Amino acid sequence: MPVTAKICGLSDAATLDAAVAGGASHIGFVFFPPSPRCVGFDQVAALAARMPDDVRRVGVFVDPIDEWLDTAIAAGRLDVIQVHKTAPARITALRERYRIDIWAAIAVKTRADLATASAYAGAADRILYDAKTPEGAALPGGMGVRFDWRLLDGFRHPLPWALSGGLDAANVAEAVARTGATLVDASSGIERAPGVKDVDKIATFLQRVAAL
Repeated sequence: MPVTAKICGLSDAATLDAAVAGGASHIGFVFFPPSPRCVGFDQVAALAARMPDDVRRVGVFVDPIDEWLDTAIAAGRLDVIQVHKTAPARITALRERYRIDIWAAIAVKTRADLATASAYAGAADRILYDAKTPEGAALPGGMGVRFDWRLLDGFRHPLPWALSGGLDAANVAEAVARTGATLVDASSGIERAPGVKDVDKIATFLQRVAAL
């Protein structure tokens, strides 16, 4: 099965164009003000308008309220809502309200963290396994942290899933070989500074993914 890639946290036309040209299947826009990757509604509307219809627009949120989602979905013409720190019951309510795909991000550090994935069966459309950030961290992801991929050995995934957390051009092949992931998600690993994406790193990452 071919491996596809989500390029997350984009905020300008040059890096968006590089991701699209490189074959990204998904583009992620962050709607979480503490993040250096957070985009405004007018900003995301302009970026979304540059995207071809076959590349899916993903909005990334942390336990969002409906009013925030209403505006973001309309501005970004979002195809997917990716939520962090959001309970399964809340995700069920969001699916009923918005009728678009919802990805539930699970922060992973131990095998016990994976056990929470089953709670999202019937609620979310996909699980995103991300690395658990350090205690007290302001952000739920995008910090270049990776978890031990061996934790996924033999794990029975309750839903389609994607792999995130510290992925870059140097380790994505190993990550896919180890886990069997068919969708990988990169953010900090394709930056030259926090929130500042690098066109060349995006291109190289996507080349490595395409070669898998």
